[in-house]
Amino acid sequence: MTPDQYCQDKAASSGSSFYYSFRFLAEERRRAITALYAFCREVDDVVDECHDENVARTKLAWWRAELVRLYAGQPQHPVTQALQPHVAAYGLPQKLLEEIVDGMEMDLDFARYDRFADLLLYCHRAAGVVGQLSAQIFGYTDQHTLKYAHELGVAFQLTNIIRDVGEDARRGRIYLPVEELRRFNVPASDIQNYRETEAFRQLMDFQIERAEQYYRQAWEQLPKSDVKAQRPGLLMAAIYRATLTEIKLDGPQKVLNQRLSLTPIRKLWLAWKTWVFGYQP
Repeated sequence: MTPDQYCQDKAASSGSSFYYSFRFLAEERRRAITALYAFCREVDDVVDECHDENVARTKLAWWRAELVRLYAGQPQHPVTQALQPHVAAYGLPQKLLEEIVDGMEMDLDFARYDRFADLLLYCHRAAGVVGQLSAQIFGYTDQHTLKYAHELGVAFQLTNIIRDVGEDARRGRIYLPVEELRRFNVPASDIQNYRETEAFRQLMDFQIERAEQYYRQAWEQLPKSDVKAQRPGLLMAAIYRATLTEIKLDGPQKVLNQRLSLTPIRKLWLAWKTWVFGYQP
């Protein structure tokens, strides 16, 4: 199996919205973004699938060393081997890839976040920098596009947090800020015991509105000159926002006991429609 095929299989097996947006790219950019996505999945899986914290930290340390080898031209893993030719071609900074590993390590360091500002650092590392790296692969002419891509990445991460509240609680994590739980009178025990209360519904309405605000902020910062190049990110935005809308319509309190996801057919339809007719903010 070639490194590129390894990354392709990794992306396809995830069923992620990212995979559907890649399909519309020219081959070289598609290979680059698929390798970047596979890297993100590899380091994320370290934390999600490794139940021994010490082993997880050891594996993340290995990935940090692997990034050093990548930029020295000596990668060992199929993912970094696939990523190697694109690092220079698209100007992907080592520091941003290291920040992704930093974000994954935060899941080992923190099970709760006191304030939204604390959570925002996690969102920056886990998704904002991924947005910036993706924008560089897609192509841009205006520096404001990197700001758009960062805000869009944060919006994606906030959407994931909303969608996965129940699933994360089962893993012992609550990403919703402690100060906001207190503001809406939602004890952590309600989330840990999956209680669908009216207070929790109001808390989730607030979370959804903030995520929507980040989508709006991102769109407002995207220069018109780069809209066409950045269409893959906008395809993802259409899919993620549709997920957010479904959660709101279904009753946001239900995220505690079910994980809503769009069907592959609907994701592909949304991606195609956005590619052909443009993004509707």
